[in-house]
Amino acid sequence: MLYHLFYPLHTSFIGFNVFRYITFRSISAAVTAFVIVLILGPWFIRTMRRLQIGQVVRDDGPATHLAKQGVPTMGGLLILAAILGSSLLWARLDNVYVWLILAVTAFFGMIGALDDYRKVSRKSSAGLSAGCKLFMQFAGAAAIGLFIYLYPGFDGHLSVPFLKNIRPDLGWFYIVFAMIVIVGASNAVNLTDGLDGLATGPTVVSAAVYLVFSYIAGHLYIAQYLQVPYVAGSGELSVFCGAMVGGCLGFLWFNAYPAQVFMGDVGSLSLGGALGAVAIIIKQEMLLAIVGGVFVMEALSVILQVGYFKMTKGKRIFLMAPFHHHFEKKGWHETKVVVRFWIVSIILGFLAIATLKLR
Repeated sequence: MLYHLFYPLHTSFIGFNVFRYITFRSISAAVTAFVIVLILGPWFIRTMRRLQIGQVVRDDGPATHLAKQGVPTMGGLLILAAILGSSLLWARLDNVYVWLILAVTAFFGMIGALDDYRKVSRKSSAGLSAGCKLFMQFAGAAAIGLFIYLYPGFDGHLSVPFLKNIRPDLGWFYIVFAMIVIVGASNAVNLTDGLDGLATGPTVVSAAVYLVFSYIAGHLYIAQYLQVPYVAGSGELSVFCGAMVGGCLGFLWFNAYPAQVFMGDVGSLSLGGALGAVAIIIKQEMLLAIVGGVFVMEALSVILQVGYFKMTKGKRIFLMAPFHHHFEKKGWHETKVVVRFWIVSIILGFLAIATLKLR
């Protein structure tokens, strides 16, 4: 919005020329989203407490989590307000990818909100059924995949990290692949959101890395030099990613141990879906497995645990899944688990950026 208001005035005052630069607007979006959360956070927490919209803790989890019962939840609404508001303020609104990513974020946020509402209203940790949730997620992801596939200039080749000469063409199967990436990312972040600040930290790292890759993918000369797929107009997604970084950092202010508020499914599902959609748009789908390695690890731990439990009729690989609960059961304090997962996420972020040159 601000770009359209002020950049045309650069002919009268050269200072307005700064709105032309994606880097300036990305940083501004991050700061704006951060400030929005900081300002609205205390009011939001008080409101959730007054409305008695609190966390419902599963009774089969670690005993230390019982103290979290009743802590305000659905804080993802705060993150969404900051991300969407900041993006609309600083991004170019004539860019189709901006509207697409905002729609994805809002749609997956709606699914999460419905899930959270059922949990809160029923005072139960069981929200929407798995089938219902997956149906809505895959339906939304299918629409995104189809749109991207049919969009002029679409390239169905995959970009494989570290291997610049290997670019398989998926053809129509790319739509299915996009669905798997987006829904997988959404649920992986959701599974990771089990400790104070655990999902927020890796999300900040992932969004920051995709901010860099979005800028590169949207810049013809830099993309050619680094030999990454060029996607015209995708640079504006850097502004969205900046807003995600700022919004999540602001939320971490209140979500750090001991958490004053939880993001709920409305936050985790939307953030994961947004990351998956950005990865699809800028043709860095497989990179998400690296930079989002913590999310992948958490999702795989659940899949392996459930599969092994069924095959062996009751035996387990981990003390408890998702993976972060395994370490809690081993006696690690919650903050130790969270910080160490953050460290792993940061290292994976560096590794993801290294793929730009290690080819």
